[in-house]
Amino acid sequence: MRGIFFDEDDARAVVARLGADGYDAQLERERLAGEDDDEDHPWAVLTDAPEPVLELLVDAYDGWLDVEEEAPASPPLDLPAAPRKIKRPSGG
Repeated sequence: MRGIFFDEDDARAVVARLGADGYDAQLERERLAGEDDDEDHPWAVLTDAPEPVLELLVDAYDGWLDVEEEAPASPPLDLPAAPRKIKRPSGG
């Protein structure tokens, strides 16, 4: 789970808070598509904290929550239970 912040100090404060609460948290620079200036890239806080905990911190520091959406499960395939029997004409 990731929290995204535009201010480095805010991102570092969130990492410190999560660490103090016993969660793993690390900080990295997030590159957005189309952004050329390295100073404009936001900061990503990656953590194993539960979503509600990170969501409260994101709200407090004006960031946003980046939740990876799981791909919808596809329905199971309708496979035959046994191999098909092919009838061959006799007298081949």
